[in-house]
Amino acid sequence: MFHDREHQAVESREIAATSYTANPFQKIETQFEDFIGLDHLKSTVKEIYASIYVNQKREEAGLKPSKQVLHMLFKGNPGTGKTTVARKISELFHEMNVLSKGHFIEAERADLVGEYIGHTAQKTRDLVKKAMGGVLFIDEAYSLARGGEKDFGKEAIDTLVKHMEDHHNDFILILAGYPDEMDRFLRLNPGLQSRFPIILDFKDYSIDELMTIAKQMASEREYEFSKDAEWKLKDHLIRMQQQRGSGFSNGRYIRNVIEQSIRKQAMRIMKQNRFTPAELMQITGQDLIFQTKT
Repeated sequence: MFHDREHQAVESREIAATSYTANPFQKIETQFEDFIGLDHLKSTVKEIYASIYVNQKREEAGLKPSKQVLHMLFKGNPGTGKTTVARKISELFHEMNVLSKGHFIEAERADLVGEYIGHTAQKTRDLVKKAMGGVLFIDEAYSLARGGEKDFGKEAIDTLVKHMEDHHNDFILILAGYPDEMDRFLRLNPGLQSRFPIILDFKDYSIDELMTIAKQMASEREYEFSKDAEWKLKDHLIRMQQQRGSGFSNGRYIRNVIEQSIRKQAMRIMKQNRFTPAELMQITGQDLIFQTKT
């Protein structure tokens, strides 16, 4: 029995590998099908895969392969999916044999910047070493440049740039943050932007996209909205976007609404004491509660 299961597992992996080779773009579509409003990302990943495939064929034909640098900049407001996409890219690029390990390391200023001269360079080198074969994701990257010329953040940037050049085939660096702050950060560091050939803008979600995300999140948890819940949520999102502007439109807020509403629904169901399977799945308008902060 054990050998049968082992044989089946090997066979399924071989089928998956064959399917991926036969239709690689379908794999990319499948990996990112649940991501709302990121068509440009899908197109970019397909281009990267196509470049890798053609480079391999050029080498086989005795031709010089083109240089492939995959460091990226993600620009977008909080809750627009930057970290989630970076994680997915690390997994997918490992499957595509772009990355040898495919692990994901998330860092912030404190993980790179030290407290005395020489400490920052060592901390940054150690972090890059851990990221070899995978993705190093630094959110709010502009915080490295906030302290001016004497701040150790500049040393971290210089160390990162050196390793980006020396090890561009060994890891992928993704810098992320608010659009305006990222633009200012790049202006403060001439030549930095040219080291990131892939720049992805994570736009704020529209109301319709936020509603799609809400239904998707509910469905993943085996819940669904009643009509009055849909109307109530959409009306709330419209008013919130009008009051708070573009920075409001993010999926994180939707997730919080869903989770709180599930708890509210559970309280309502308990008080009823009698319920059907359909009622266990349904979120009604009275279950929807909205927090005052995003």
